[in-house]
Amino acid sequence: MKGFVFHGAGKSAWEEVPDPGLKDPTDVIVRVDAVTICGTDLHILKGDVPEVPSGTVLGHEAVGEVVETGSDVRTVRPGDRVLVSCITACGRCRFCKEGAYGQCQGGGGWILGHLIDGTQAEYVRVPHADLSVHPLPGALESQDAVLFADIFPTAYEVGVINGRVRPGDTVAVVGSGPIGLAVILTARLCSPERIIAVDLADSRLEAARGLGADAVVPVRDEPEQLVADLTDGLGADVVIEAVGVPESFEMCTRMVRPGGRVANVGVHGKPATLHLEDLWIKNVTITTGLVDTSSTPTLLRMAASGRVPTAPLVTHTFPLDQMEEAYEVFAHAADTGALKVVLGEQRHDELAVPAA
Repeated sequence: MKGFVFHGAGKSAWEEVPDPGLKDPTDVIVRVDAVTICGTDLHILKGDVPEVPSGTVLGHEAVGEVVETGSDVRTVRPGDRVLVSCITACGRCRFCKEGAYGQCQGGGGWILGHLIDGTQAEYVRVPHADLSVHPLPGALESQDAVLFADIFPTAYEVGVINGRVRPGDTVAVVGSGPIGLAVILTARLCSPERIIAVDLADSRLEAARGLGADAVVPVRDEPEQLVADLTDGLGADVVIEAVGVPESFEMCTRMVRPGGRVANVGVHGKPATLHLEDLWIKNVTITTGLVDTSSTPTLLRMAASGRVPTAPLVTHTFPLDQMEEAYEVFAHAADTGALKVVLGEQRHDELAVPAA
């Protein structure tokens, strides 16, 4: 088969790789029908995630069809259409028993496209399948469903839940890329008074407004002052960092009110300064986190019922074998306007034969 392979910082290729096979009785093999690219994949390619071995197939999000199952798999069978979660979970360790699947100590956590071969390929082996793949509602299209492998549970769990968004809150979202936009969509489920979106790019701020942000502000226009003006000088109740650079994190800590919450979602490749000389007296709570995906079944049900719209986030689609082009488009989002790119082939289970 072919897969998108990492060969060290700045080096990658869509190339022939060995077909995956079952290694453990809890594994499944999934034929990939739809896959997407994550900002974390770009961090890997830059060398920001040094534990990823050269030769690894990247990717940790997919929709596909189960083609083979291990003898201990109970929840899916060949032919099932499933979502492959970005997190795998053994279900037996201390953290899994607490629902903290991202910290799994039993061979799970974030391993796909990180410690083992991932989903940006024609087939993928998924360990611990009973908790790591989810049967999909028939009403949910593949290019919509694949967004629930990572960005929606990440936005909801690490941003909205960790930030404890409540009715009546002022929520500032710093970063209006795919994760930030998913934060806006899922924060609205909690009925905040207002959501303020901050970004460098006007196109992304326009997308944020279209998805429910009540106010948008480019970084060049002093977003901290806007937040202060809208809150009578107090600051936002919740500030969610969805970029992953020191400047955005430090901006978040300046925007939050006394007693407020800063939820960091962005993946950071460099140290950020924590200004405790200013924060120690403000009773501010700062949270970090890797997604657990415990919310994925709930979010999928809400998506199937139309409560969480996804279509506006997918701006570009490609066949699977155009992976390198898709990476170029996604990596240069400021120029291309890309939010989420989805790759995959349209499957046809029935072949129409013209009448003689």
